[in-house]
Amino acid sequence: MEVSALDAGRALVWAAEEIDPPAAQEIMAGRAIVASRARPGRSDPIEDALALVEIGPEASVLVLADGAGGMPAGGEAAKLAIEEMVSALHDATRSRRSIREAILTGFERANEAVIGLGVGAATTLVALHVEGALARAYHAGDSEALICGQRGRLKLRTVSHSPVGYAVEAGLLEAEDALHHDDLHLVSNLVGSSSMRIELSAPIELAPKDTILVASDGLLDNLHLFERIELMRRGPLEGAAAGLVDLASARMATPREGSPSKPDDLALILLRAAPGSHWSRGG
Repeated sequence: MEVSALDAGRALVWAAEEIDPPAAQEIMAGRAIVASRARPGRSDPIEDALALVEIGPEASVLVLADGAGGMPAGGEAAKLAIEEMVSALHDATRSRRSIREAILTGFERANEAVIGLGVGAATTLVALHVEGALARAYHAGDSEALICGQRGRLKLRTVSHSPVGYAVEAGLLEAEDALHHDDLHLVSNLVGSSSMRIELSAPIELAPKDTILVASDGLLDNLHLFERIELMRRGPLEGAAAGLVDLASARMATPREGSPSKPDDLALILLRAAPGSHWSRGG
């Protein structure tokens, strides 16, 4: 883990390293758990990277990048994307620019940096900005941001930038069937492309017991949506993270008929409100 100081907080960065067991971090927006694990049998560094960035009172940005499999330098692309996002947020705190502008700048810088590697590398990138009792997601690729209530009500789920993701969103494919689709590995929008685009969610109002999940497809492609919601929505965050990681890893290691199984590195961030914050008071 790398720790850097910002003018109004700090940035915690994990790149090319496993975080296993999941680790807790207290940040301005609340209590976070980070975790990452290599796919079964992998001995080289993982290609997922994470960051927690604090920006002023009760404001944080959760960042995740997943280097594109099957392309060169995936791990380096993910690390570069995280570094460029952290740098853009750092610059914004010094110049007092908006976080929205900083995140968009971070995507553009990340795209230029990954293209600049000159080897055809690419990565997903997702940034989830939490400030007070509001959250907003920005993403490119098939990594995901998800927010659900304690009773399981889904408040946000970003759309995977992939043919399968768009088919699910359009109602042409059932979400449960998508995990078994032959084209699940295809991604149509990545950082490292001249045609990269950034998708923004609407601002989401957070309730006191909501849970936020940011995750790579190593987790998403091995768990059904209802399983992710059930595991993350209640109980201690450490237990929720361990449950998500362990179930996904077990399915990768031991495929069973009827259950998804797609070996890959996985990474996640879970977040809940800090006691006494605007979020914990319901705004």
